[in-house]
Amino acid sequence: ITFDIIKALVDDIHTVTDAQLISAMRFYAERMKMVIEPTGCLSLAAAIQAAATLKGQRVGVIISGGNVDLTRFAQLLATPS
Repeated sequence: ITFDIIKALVDDIHTVTDAQLISAMRFYAERMKMVIEPTGCLSLAAAIQAAATLKGQRVGVIISGGNVDLTRFAQLLATPS
């Protein structure tokens, strides 16, 4: 996405921690039965982090990428939350 488009259309930018990314990966794996790479979980991790602010609103997240080594994926999911 170009900077001009972001300036015109994006209201806010959020950051998340590695632990929040792993938590989002775990959510997708456990609840949705999907293998999603960490960066593909960014939008969900940010939405979970901002849940109180987003309450009552319609929220869409983009899920992308399953390019993750399955051994590493299992290690990340085994990390305590």
